[in-house]
Amino acid sequence: MRKIREVLRLRADGLSQRAIAQSCGIAHSTVGEYLRRAARAGLSWPLHDELDEDTLYKKLFARPPRSGTGKLPQPDWKKVHLELRRKGVTLRLLWVEYREAHPDGYGYSRFCELYRAWAKKIDPPMRIVHRGGEKMFVDYAGDTVPVVDPETGATRQAQIFIATLGASSYTYAEGQWSQDLPSWIGGHVRAFRYLGGVPRLLIPDNLKAGVTHPCRYEPDLNPTYQEMAAHYGVGVIPTRVRKPKDKAKVEAAVLVVERWILARLRNRTFFSLAELNRAIWELLKELNDRTMRHVGKSRRELFTVLDRPALRSLPSEDYELAIWKKGKVGIDYHVSYGKHHYSVPYALAGEEVFVRATERTVEIFHKHQRVASHVRSWVQGGHTTVAEHMPPSHQHYAQWSQESFLAWGEEIGPRTRELVGAVFEDRRHPEHAYRTVLGILRLARSYGEERLEAAAGRALAARLLTYKGLKNILEAGLDRLAPEQPVKTTVVHHAYLRGASYYGQGGERTCCENR
Repeated sequence: MRKIREVLRLRADGLSQRAIAQSCGIAHSTVGEYLRRAARAGLSWPLHDELDEDTLYKKLFARPPRSGTGKLPQPDWKKVHLELRRKGVTLRLLWVEYREAHPDGYGYSRFCELYRAWAKKIDPPMRIVHRGGEKMFVDYAGDTVPVVDPETGATRQAQIFIATLGASSYTYAEGQWSQDLPSWIGGHVRAFRYLGGVPRLLIPDNLKAGVTHPCRYEPDLNPTYQEMAAHYGVGVIPTRVRKPKDKAKVEAAVLVVERWILARLRNRTFFSLAELNRAIWELLKELNDRTMRHVGKSRRELFTVLDRPALRSLPSEDYELAIWKKGKVGIDYHVSYGKHHYSVPYALAGEEVFVRATERTVEIFHKHQRVASHVRSWVQGGHTTVAEHMPPSHQHYAQWSQESFLAWGEEIGPRTRELVGAVFEDRRHPEHAYRTVLGILRLARSYGEERLEAAAGRALAARLLTYKGLKNILEAGLDRLAPEQPVKTTVVHHAYLRGASYYGQGGERTCCENR
């Protein structure tokens, strides 16, 4: 206060501000500030003797009185926390709105400090701010539910699939028989349908059905899971391995489902998966309608305000499960899937391809290009062949190929040629017999032409028109038996070989057996 008095005295003597600053050893801007405050307080030199130091300080530096009680207006931190989940909303925007309503309120840094202190007092999963419609977390519960088969009494454990939205914690749950790929994909499809929309991101655990090769930086997704995500237009960001905080939201949802749904069903007996799911969905409605204490609103209320407006629209059709499998094209330009053979263009014989199979179709891709599409067949061992996939001169090619195989068989012996011809006659297309005939003729390399010729005779008698049947005859040494010798009992147990006694001496059935 001594320097303030000196400033006022020197100013009354007519000195300039710079001269006063040099005399008092202070900045000239400080001199100007002292003079402005004195003028605002109505003070001039000389000062009254009764004006002590405290009174002078209060007159010059007292803060203007605040309206109301003198306390700074407190923000509604719950509302701030909820508003932060809306897309594009930031703490600075909320502070600006707060100051517009309360000009004498907290500064920005103090506002942020107080919010973070408040956020630490609520549940840890709530500390992460999730935007509306942005993320859906998916996982399986650790607990299972027993389901009893009403016919056999056997008990089977049902897995519980859980999905929850980040912003509202709105939850979906269902029972499934396993955690395999069809169940995993089906759970996602039904969860999207339950929500009535699609989020921007999926956050799965590193379940094998979703993530083929876990990696901290570039995890490899299962092709089917990736295709499902592309169908709905969502991104997939798997959680890091052994990082539970990455999926804290769904971990909390799993705990809530186990406590508020599964625990309440612990004393009930279920006889079907459908019955279990009806019970889960009844309690799920109650769960989403229950008010959360730390927020003061229910999951459904938050979903309606935060997530529902931000979700993307569902596609016109649900995703149809498709299984991807690597395969190799055979010499007959067919690929095997589900024990059925599907044709591709003949030029791809020997190439590696990918098969995409749904309940209705089988598609074949080579170098990311679809080269064939077939209606799916459930006939095991059958062939589905498109004429366009055959060589241009298919008829001539097929006849030439069949004749060459017959000629090869003739070189070994007449019974071998006859067996080759019988195999071709037994197949719908000549190309379907190529693998079988090649295998039969190549047995001569291992067992010799003489033994193959003898085995062909026995195969013809028993109508064994397969490679495995002929090989079994050779391995058992049946080709070395004379026609009059009885067949050993070990042959009777084979699925295909009946033995010479089943037929007459000339290879014909007996009269009684022909009736």
